Amino acid sequence: MPELPEVEVTRLGIAPHLEGRRVESVLLRRDGLRWPFPPALSATLAGQRILLTGRRGKYLLIHFAHGTLIIHLGMSGHLRVLPPGTEPKKHDHFDLVVEAGDGTQVLRLHDPRRFGAVLWHASDDGELGQHVLLRGLGVEPLEPGFSGELMFRASRKRSAPVKQFLLAGDVVVGVGNIYACESLFRAGINPKTSAGRISRGRYDKLAIAIRNILAEAINQGGSTLRDFIAVNGQSGYFQQTYFVYDREGVPCRNCGAPVRRIVQGQRSTFYCVNCQK
Repeated sequence: MPELPEVEVTRLGIAPHLEGRRVESVLLRRDGLRWPFPPALSATLAGQRILLTGRRGKYLLIHFAHGTLIIHLGMSGHLRVLPPGTEPKKHDHFDLVVEAGDGTQVLRLHDPRRFGAVLWHASDDGELGQHVLLRGLGVEPLEPGFSGELMFRASRKRSAPVKQFLLAGDVVVGVGNIYACESLFRAGINPKTSAGRISRGRYDKLAIAIRNILAEAINQGGSTLRDFIAVNGQSGYFQQTYFVYDREGVPCRNCGAPVRRIVQGQRSTFYCVNCQK
């Protein structure tokens, strides 16, 4: 599944092609994905100008004066900007056609497993942050409100492992499985340690690691996941710098001990028993 860096790479890729442009039309090739497509979406968006693009956790946001288009890439989705008239492929489910110079261009969503989403939140429905999919999300890890102190205070009396604490998304949002593993390694914290037993100083170190890992991943175009490619069709290469993720049995880059794999919450966790205490 695309994680925060991959979604932010996508946002950065589509922004120059969308911001300030007027929507010509919307084309839907099925009734919906994870949820039904909004009714009369083409009528809602046709002729409207895109103000800005944004991101909340793993949700892409396309802002208009009268509301926001919310896009989630699901397990296998990706967006591409294509010339008009590009023949759709199997699993190309949604087109947003926008003006481009003397013609148009197409933002196309490809989603083979159909776990993605295209939803509409009208301004008349209230604050965007109160949308049912967004209102429970924690602090953005790349914004000023995120800190070790925040995690320390939120983790008191929590017995769940710190890895699950990060993935829950109610304290800090968007730190998915790959980047949680890498951040915990960099901070030297064992992923099995109860969140409530970690000190303020170690959370400070973890906050720095999370910020740095995510920023590095974005700069490197994200990770090449099985189904993820960027808007321009290129793959990211952050996976070439993994220290633990998907390296079971491979010598740790720091100490040489074999990287271990366990399952937490039905997800693989990779860590070094020597470097992470």
